[in-house]
Amino acid sequence: MSLIIAHRGASGYLPEHTLEAAAYAHALGADYIEQDIVLSKDSIPVVMHDIYLDFTTNVKKIFPNRKREDGHWYVRDFTLSELKTLNVNERLKSDASEKAFLNRYPLERGTFKICSLSEQIELIQGLNKSTQRNVGIYPEIKNPSWHRKEGLDISNVTLAQLKDYGYTSKEDKIFFQCFDSNELKRVKYELNSLLPLIQLIGNNAWNESDDDYSQMISLEGIENVSKYAIGIGPYLQLLYRVSTLDGVIKASKLSHYARDSGLYIHPYTIRKDSIPLDFDNFEKMVKWFAIELKADALFTDFVDLTIQAIR
Repeated sequence: MSLIIAHRGASGYLPEHTLEAAAYAHALGADYIEQDIVLSKDSIPVVMHDIYLDFTTNVKKIFPNRKREDGHWYVRDFTLSELKTLNVNERLKSDASEKAFLNRYPLERGTFKICSLSEQIELIQGLNKSTQRNVGIYPEIKNPSWHRKEGLDISNVTLAQLKDYGYTSKEDKIFFQCFDSNELKRVKYELNSLLPLIQLIGNNAWNESDDDYSQMISLEGIENVSKYAIGIGPYLQLLYRVSTLDGVIKASKLSHYARDSGLYIHPYTIRKDSIPLDFDNFEKMVKWFAIELKADALFTDFVDLTIQAIR
């Protein structure tokens, strides 16, 4: 049965990557909880999806004069103590006009704060102790090449902190992910990490890294991934095709290449409020990926609904 990964915590119900979202994901029964990681001005790993603060905090109100020339406020430009003065809100659209998902948590309700990686790990490990469960963590290092241009080594800093909390090998309850193939290779071969690595696969238009993902999803590309990673994390639509003959949804070539190469498949993101048009409803979507495709894990914003659909 597919493992359930809480995508940015219980982000379908609470502002993403907050301690509250992590705690609720744990309570809902997630097997793993994801942490996207960027570095603060004082080189502390912070749990944030973006290198920007614009779309998930009130930074424009609190620090109106701290944006860069490109109009963005960067996590990198604030110390952790400064970041703690901000409130976290439900994610906004890229133009900041309204919420990205209209029926999610109301804006300007509650007081949610940015958390460090250490705070989130301590929360999860504490809940594991009190509930006698063993929920894992699933960190992603964001934009490592950009951090390097800023003089920061996000991989080295993050690995050191993970080691402090007992995450050092594939036997530990952790997966380590990144969109940047060169950085994952560096983590494995230069930094000598024994953590299980997941190669995220995006769309070239997203500019997540310098990788050519259209080449990466070829047979040759996937065979290359299998040399340094134990699995792939593609977006949902890469894993299926719709037959032109009968309209039946079938596994894509990428799915077969990954299986033949011995790679785990951890697709993203299952959302009840963003269902691909090829699926009639949420339950059918979940069951196809979990039962038909037999995905090894599913990233989801809605842990409880995903579990209900397949277990």
